[in-house]
Amino acid sequence: MDKSNEIGIKEQEAATTTEGTVVEMKHVKKAFGSKEVLTDINLTLKKGENLVVLGRSGQGKSVTIKCISGMLLQDEGEVIVLGAEVKDLSEQALKDLRLKVGFLFQSGALYDSMNVKDNLEFPLIRGLRINDQAELDNRVQEVLEGVGLADAGDKMPSDLSGGMRKRIGLARTLILKPEIMLYDEPTTGLDPITSREISELILKMQKKYKTSSIIITHDMDCARITGNRLMIINEGVFIAEGTYEELEKSDNELVRSFFIK
Repeated sequence: MDKSNEIGIKEQEAATTTEGTVVEMKHVKKAFGSKEVLTDINLTLKKGENLVVLGRSGQGKSVTIKCISGMLLQDEGEVIVLGAEVKDLSEQALKDLRLKVGFLFQSGALYDSMNVKDNLEFPLIRGLRINDQAELDNRVQEVLEGVGLADAGDKMPSDLSGGMRKRIGLARTLILKPEIMLYDEPTTGLDPITSREISELILKMQKKYKTSSIIITHDMDCARITGNRLMIINEGVFIAEGTYEELEKSDNELVRSFFIK
């Protein structure tokens, strides 16, 4: 697809789907011992939007999305997800929220002892208590076809390439039909062609499942393809926000450094 057309279509889709807020972080701080990782995080994710978070290693990117998912709780500030303050949720309410918030880890986080089909059925059985085999089969086949691996059900994770593992990891997250997707470096370790395929798949899944997503990445091609909006974090605070094209032309030297090829 032509780059200008790709960006235009993406912006049009965002404009028609971004009514409402699904995540809001207000003045969030998080420290580990004496090391303050998040110093003043303010972030809003709109419904149907792909938000890319850029930043060098150790600046607080992963801690930010772990606070959103409830894997970590903030020390100060507010983290409101789908209308609920995460730190105030009961254990059961937090479990229920996590069914609506998909988290795709760098590794894909597949169970090596299970084949692909069993990996995909696992969250349905454990999370949604679905035991009807026909429904399980239908859901598994739907997501496998969605990620372009319709015939991979009997394969073991060890039989999969890096790109295939990413696709299956994405399928296992999407099988619960979450409202929000959190991607932690989705293209890390992949060759440029496979990285682009995964980036385009993120866009496809956004449209198909109407998800709202936060994408942490160092891959600027991934950022350009997937992001309706970009934010740059430095020393635990966001220093810039805008479209890819706006930030590429920034007067801020640190912001521009991300776009130097």
